[in-house]
Amino acid sequence: MSGHHPHPGPPDSEDGSWTREQLMAAAVEALLVRKRVFTPADVAGALDYWASRTPADGARLIARSWTDNAFAARVMDSVNAGAVELGLDIGHTRVVAVANTPKIHNVLVCTLCSCYPIGLLGDSPGWYKSRAYRSRVVREPRAVLSEFGLDIPEDVDVRVHDSTADLRYIVVPMRPTGTEYLTEQELAGLVTRDCMIGTALPRYIPA
Repeated sequence: MSGHHPHPGPPDSEDGSWTREQLMAAAVEALLVRKRVFTPADVAGALDYWASRTPADGARLIARSWTDNAFAARVMDSVNAGAVELGLDIGHTRVVAVANTPKIHNVLVCTLCSCYPIGLLGDSPGWYKSRAYRSRVVREPRAVLSEFGLDIPEDVDVRVHDSTADLRYIVVPMRPTGTEYLTEQELAGLVTRDCMIGTALPRYIPA
């Protein structure tokens, strides 16, 4: 379901030394465990839960938005509330939907680190965390998208949305033409993780 395809050039590796933020998070976690606010088992359980999230969750939300205008409006008002309607627990961090239109294409990044809506998209891909993507997509989004195989026409405005620890985004791609008779489940199958980041578009090839 992830729809991951090879991208030009290997992403930068950042698996070596920890960042200042990672060290602080580990120290805070250790302190809270010592104070018995939660246990190591609680932490492990939470990590296992978030590791179980996949792009199929976000795809369900997108497909429902394509087929239910009232739901789509509620999602644009609050992704978190829309997710609850589908029985999805995506946590308390606010997630904002940004919708593609014939004149606007949205793409996501986190320039500071790699903040990302894991509850809807699953674990973030390595290239999303790379310094190359995080810096270049802000400066030259069209060039970066072209390297993903996505060429945006010049008359379409490309908007880059920078996530933070308190705010995440999800792209609502446009529904492909010719899909009027597909079921919601079939529509969800067209939505990949990259579509919801903005580095790809949903494709439909009639049988």
